[in-house]
Amino acid sequence: MAQPVLPNPSNFLAVALVINRSRDGPNFVFHYPPQVLSPNQSKIHEPADTAADSDDILLERLNQPASLDADANADDLQQWTAGDDHLITDEGTQIVPWEHVAGFPTKDLASILTPGRAYHKKLFQLSLDPLYCVSYPIHVPESGSWKKKRKKKGKPERAKSVRTEESAVLVDYEPNEDNDETTTGADASQTEPRDDEKLQPEEADDKRASMTMFNLVFILNPRKQEAKELIDTLYLNIIKKVNKAYKYCQQHSEFVWKESKRISALKDKGREDKRKMSSLWSEILATSSLAASVQDIYEAIPVPFYVTDLHQIGQKESRGLWLTTANSFIGEDTLDEPGFLDRNFALLLMGDEKKIIAELQADPDPSTVAMVEFARLSKPTQSFYQVGQSNVLTLSQVRKYAQHFIFWRRAIAIPPLHARDIYIMSPNCDTRNLPRASSEWQKTFPLAPPLTNFLAELSYAPRPYKHFCPSKAHRPTYLAMLAWLMRGAWVTQLCTFAYVIVWPEIIYEVEHKLESDELRKADETSSLSTSSGARSSSSGILNPVDEQSETDGAAGAHVPTMSEQVAEKARLERIAEKTQREAAEKATAHARKVLPAVTDHPSTNDAPHLARMVPYIIVDAKKATGKNSLYLSAIGKRFKDPKVAKAWQDFWKYFNGQTALERIALQEDMKRKEAWTLLTAMSEHLLCVRHW
Repeated sequence: MAQPVLPNPSNFLAVALVINRSRDGPNFVFHYPPQVLSPNQSKIHEPADTAADSDDILLERLNQPASLDADANADDLQQWTAGDDHLITDEGTQIVPWEHVAGFPTKDLASILTPGRAYHKKLFQLSLDPLYCVSYPIHVPESGSWKKKRKKKGKPERAKSVRTEESAVLVDYEPNEDNDETTTGADASQTEPRDDEKLQPEEADDKRASMTMFNLVFILNPRKQEAKELIDTLYLNIIKKVNKAYKYCQQHSEFVWKESKRISALKDKGREDKRKMSSLWSEILATSSLAASVQDIYEAIPVPFYVTDLHQIGQKESRGLWLTTANSFIGEDTLDEPGFLDRNFALLLMGDEKKIIAELQADPDPSTVAMVEFARLSKPTQSFYQVGQSNVLTLSQVRKYAQHFIFWRRAIAIPPLHARDIYIMSPNCDTRNLPRASSEWQKTFPLAPPLTNFLAELSYAPRPYKHFCPSKAHRPTYLAMLAWLMRGAWVTQLCTFAYVIVWPEIIYEVEHKLESDELRKADETSSLSTSSGARSSSSGILNPVDEQSETDGAAGAHVPTMSEQVAEKARLERIAEKTQREAAEKATAHARKVLPAVTDHPSTNDAPHLARMVPYIIVDAKKATGKNSLYLSAIGKRFKDPKVAKAWQDFWKYFNGQTALERIALQEDMKRKEAWTLLTAMSEHLLCVRHW
């Protein structure tokens, strides 16, 4: 199953707000994070593995964006790599750090990121190779004012004064988007002005001539093969909805315009004072709720909490994430199976259980009482199905609350922890955080071994986790330690995956049986055709007159002569003789073959007639057809224990290299010992591999 393309620090660079004003033109208001390096600049700080060719260097230089300032030389720009302080060139030109985003001047970005009304409430996508700017532009309604008019309720009264379109103040917001673009004259005539709404002509004109559009832009740097999927995901789920929310706030209270003026004023003052960008951005985030919301949007977009494979050299953003394939090998057909998620996953709280329960208890909402019980009952060692078996919560409630905790990132879904499973130190753990994690580990588990020693013991000789527990009484504490390590992505589970391997003995048996069946069917067909041919030839000899009369009845039909009939008969006889001869040769060759012999251990059968045959691997036993299904049936007949033979038909759907054998007991609702006993009996016909 292909993994969905989700935003991460490598492909999701920044969020920026751009507005357009009728008098002053476009304005690049704000962006977050403060420092957004271009892909070419970020590569400069990374060590190169090999020397680049001169052609590659030339292409890279040509693809770089325009210089930060036309008057700034290369040495000044190279010195200004931090992007926090102002730069004064030798010619006296001031380069402001926040006036360049991803290597492009914000003036140029503002002009190209303010499209015309044709893109109003539509997907706007701009490619600045290799960057993509994606947005959902919002333009002012045709009336020229963001606020909507409020229709008078009750009997319409004649207006005492004629109000122009410029002096009308619109105060209501109608959620119907199809009707919010234009305002008719009838609506204006039915709008009764209030004293506090009577604006001076200058104020109304300023309000009408202020902001004509705003655009919240998402700056992306996806791979070429992932660009379309990432853009569609962000546009449908985030970009479109966020811009609609800003549109409502702007129509209701002119929130975007007022906050934009506040941010622009702070930036102008910071330019005059030559403030550092970090200091100015801290003040803007503390002062402007619009800037804070942009920060929340950037930081709140969920990133994957797990990875399925180790990161490539130079990619540090995925380091420290949970390393597992438990979530990646789930197909759509598997998700449709009833109870699959309930039996195979448990809830791991990402924070302290006592603090989460205290927060829920402080909420006066009565529905939180059941959530408190769910937080108490949910353990990383119990699946959702096991939690739902209690008398306190139903299985539907468990699913509902689990989705709630996972949605708000207070928990993640993991395979249930078990003392008999094998856990190792994660190859993807971030060892830079080891000193801080060691101190937290010692505070949480003062009697436990040091974190470094414990991780070393886990990976020295992988074995079931229960072997690290001093006694059975210590097992709950050690499982809590394991949950702590899993929460910080310090460990990962070493799972067992299996494929069905068909040994040459079984392959020979199936092919021998197929050949026998083919010869038997050919013999039956030959005998039937011979008897029918004899009957037809005899009837043709006995009744030549009837055949002649039938042929005479057909006008213009060719009547074969006697010589032609004899030649045709001879040809058919030759074909029949050849077929019989080939069948006899096949039967003779088949009779000379060694009869299949069933041995107790087909994997060690080194008989001479099997010397040139190699084992065959069934990649996905669940989708087996043709010969593969015959192989599976032949293997099942070899099990002497009826329980193993029956379990073979139930278990082979898990032998696809993607389902961990540790999950079979949960899925089949049986004890782990019983499941592993059955798997051990089938082990000779399984090719097992281990990974996370």
